Amino acid sequence: MIEVQGINKRFGEVQAVREVSFRAQDRRVTALLGPNGAGKSTTLRMLATVLRPDSGLARVDGYDVTADPMAVRRRIGVMPHGSGIYTRLTARENVRYYGQLQGIANAQLEARIDTLIDQLDMTSFADRRATGFSQGQKVKVALARALVHDPKHVILDEPTNGLDVMATRGLREIIVGLRDSGCCVLFSSHIMQEVENLCDDVVIIGGGEVRFEGTLDALRAASGRDNLEDAFISMSGLEDNA
Repeated sequence: MIEVQGINKRFGEVQAVREVSFRAQDRRVTALLGPNGAGKSTTLRMLATVLRPDSGLARVDGYDVTADPMAVRRRIGVMPHGSGIYTRLTARENVRYYGQLQGIANAQLEARIDTLIDQLDMTSFADRRATGFSQGQKVKVALARALVHDPKHVILDEPTNGLDVMATRGLREIIVGLRDSGCCVLFSSHIMQEVENLCDDVVIIGGGEVRFEGTLDALRAASGRDNLEDAFISMSGLEDNA
């Protein structure tokens, strides 16, 4: 489980995240929603131990992201917004490098890489340098890196951004499989259809603050809107700025 309690993050004069609190449970897919600039990516980067919260507490399986970041990193797989893969390495080498950083033994690592290449349908480009990869291929490599150490918690920042229909469908199936295998999946998205098809719970952030936390049905009930997009707009505060 991922637990966030009153975390704050400021960049100069900008309060990017303000007293954000929520939980993402195991065996559930939780969407972190909000308009651009709401603080979603900053929150995910703090959970990934890339940024330190100014104050507050965030835990992954009980491990504090600030006090014990290495223990957290062993338990999470992170796919950031923008794949960030190394273009001079092949797809296989990108995944192998991350596995080595996790300290996976060579024989075990190579077997795991083969499994991911097969699972993510990467065989045709696994041993090509990543220069010139399509967006879908880059996302698959980034996801394989995130999953190479078989993490219990998976954090995805807008994972379907730029993907075509078939690649998006394949990624959705992978996310459902992760949830069904017991993972805690936390991801951000702007696509309401994706949220409706995948998610058990949603957390809505607006202006750096949590505006809603609960199930999709609870969101509809709280907003008084049956349409998920309308419910999101209502609860996120976007209507106030229209």
